[in-house]
Amino acid sequence: MHESRPPKERTRRRLTADDWADAALAALTERGIAGIAVEPLAASLGATKGSFYWHFANRDALVAATLARWEEVSTERIIRALEASEPDPAARLGALLRGATASASEDPLEVRLLAASDHPEVAAALARVTERRVGYLAHLFELLGFPPPAAHQRGFLLYTSYVGHAQLAHAAPGTVPADPTYLSAALETLLKR
Repeated sequence: MHESRPPKERTRRRLTADDWADAALAALTERGIAGIAVEPLAASLGATKGSFYWHFANRDALVAATLARWEEVSTERIIRALEASEPDPAARLGALLRGATASASEDPLEVRLLAASDHPEVAAALARVTERRVGYLAHLFELLGFPPPAAHQRGFLLYTSYVGHAQLAHAAPGTVPADPTYLSAALETLLKR
């Protein structure tokens, strides 16, 4: 006698807009803004173009969602985690500097975004993220007793140091100091009154 089996259940979960945005971030990291293309992303996710169109009207909508996802993961989530775990503003500055430079040295995503700054949506996202990050750094310097103009100037200097570090880590890796005391000395200089 032949035993009947129930139909094979689908074990694959339904993709979300964040899944698509995460895949697009990975593609952007590997190939730049041109890497955000529907068909290759669908193939990498094991999905159909129909799944894409369920979540997004077009590629531009995916680019916008991808940039929003980058802002959330690479800025807002990090700030929230630091706020929740570290009460000391100087320690937060140090953790941010160490974590951000280590991440940027390993992951070319931010360098790719900087290289795509001629794309209007990327330029807008970079402007928003720069303003948010510099503002947060300035806030930390204010908590340490610096007046607002000096706090903003130091926050901007720290942020541009990070951006330069990220660029050099990918363009000329041997020129970036590997000694962690370098970052401590940079921060110590910015904390002097």
